Amino acid sequence: MAEMAARRKSQAKKLKFELTKSAIAGIAVISFCLFLWMFLLGVWAGQSLLLPSYEKSGFVAEEPVKKIGPLVIRAEKKVVKKIE
Repeated sequence: MAEMAARRKSQAKKLKFELTKSAIAGIAVISFCLFLWMFLLGVWAGQSLLLPSYEKSGFVAEEPVKKIGPLVIRAEKKVVKKIE
């Protein structure tokens, strides 16, 4: 009796997929396109969340906007003595 129970457990049904090389390549291409699309969608969503919106908000008091020119950073020149 113990041998019959052991034989039935070993004969479990197995699910088997048979794919050609072109089918595997097609699945790989589709998967790559889906991952690329999700990556680009994530980058777009991240950029839109990080960038401030330029709409006027009702919570901020309206103040005149000061126009500021471009920021210029100048390096200080140091006197260097040459050793001869």
